[in-house]
Amino acid sequence: MMNTAIKIENLGKLYRLGEIGTGTISHDLNRWIARITGKEDPTSKIGEENNREQKGISDYVWALKDIDIEVKKGDVLGIIGRNGAGKSTLLKILSKVTTPTTGIIKVNGRIASLLEVGTGFHPELTGRENIFLNGAILGMTKAEITRKFDEIVDFAGVERYIDTPVKRYSSGMYVRLAFAVAAHLESEILIVDEVLAVGDAEFQRKCIGKMKDVNSDQGRTVLFVSHNLAQIHNFCTRGILLANGTMVYSGDINQTISKYVHGDVGAKTIDLTNLPRGGHPIPGFRFTRMNIIHPVDNIYENDELTISIDYEVKQPINEVLFGVTFSDAFQTLVECRSTATYPDFSFEKSGKGTLQVKVPLKLTAGNYTVNLGARSINGLLEYIPSVSTIEILPDPKNNAESWKKSSAGVVITSSEWKILQN
Repeated sequence: MMNTAIKIENLGKLYRLGEIGTGTISHDLNRWIARITGKEDPTSKIGEENNREQKGISDYVWALKDIDIEVKKGDVLGIIGRNGAGKSTLLKILSKVTTPTTGIIKVNGRIASLLEVGTGFHPELTGRENIFLNGAILGMTKAEITRKFDEIVDFAGVERYIDTPVKRYSSGMYVRLAFAVAAHLESEILIVDEVLAVGDAEFQRKCIGKMKDVNSDQGRTVLFVSHNLAQIHNFCTRGILLANGTMVYSGDINQTISKYVHGDVGAKTIDLTNLPRGGHPIPGFRFTRMNIIHPVDNIYENDELTISIDYEVKQPINEVLFGVTFSDAFQTLVECRSTATYPDFSFEKSGKGTLQVKVPLKLTAGNYTVNLGARSINGLLEYIPSVSTIEILPDPKNNAESWKKSSAGVVITSSEWKILQN
């Protein structure tokens, strides 16, 4: 545990839907006896996966199950997943708001948590009084709060309202003050749930900057939950992906985001007939299947990728332009490969056929979405977004790994370097 901030083993949290308790005194008694004797909760055997979209046959659900995580000191861990995946439950357990049903948690250091807007605030107290109240709840001494008071107020930007009851604050002012207190606590671990979304863009940037400072300058460990993938991507170094209460991935933050947005890397051959279309295409043309052809299983930077696309023409179409585009994890279009200019292809009669395009990859390592499109001079014929995801690995011939970070960009451009004077 010397270099470990948090270690979680076999963590699980079981909830009963509906009423508080099990519904009967005998079941409550059985659970209590099992807990004090160290035996398994009898209701856990009938607990189901926490899928909020389906009606289950049991009243018991696992909000979290079989979670194993080890967070090193100084890590910035992003926790992502759909609503109801178990993110907030995990943070509440770590913050000791609730207790786990199963598993062991070992924490090395003091935790400061910001889980909900106004956590630990009393609406009738002023901002000044709530700073002292919230600071005390988080474990700060009165002397420590007094010493940092002006810095907290300045960071929150609510000096004019500091002696006004917080019940008159907006939700944004609430979270400004609450985050300022939590960020200035001299803790080893900072836990932040999806609360920064309440603040304005300027304050969100300010908070991210503060968390980066406490991580880099003070070596603090940060656990960050957000649906803002850009913030997660720019701030976090590692990530975990939760789905229906289970951990489906843990590792590099770019891979975590990609698996959340796109799922696992797509199949090489994809049936396109039932995929959703975009835009308002003109009837008469349709893509039916796509096949990614590559001589080896892995795709590397600077490789040439061959894509074949089956199509069906239902009526004569002249002057058709085809395109394949690539998007990053944030659905930003990063590269486009088209068939040059009109006119390129014309179809004089109906029928089926196959297109083939060779794409020299100019993208850095990462996961990218492949999109297909076709248009004629009269308008859009076909557009299928997010057909598949390809994973591009770092060029094994290039050992300049320091430039493979996301900050280096997503497009590889050729350049010529030479020394003119030495």
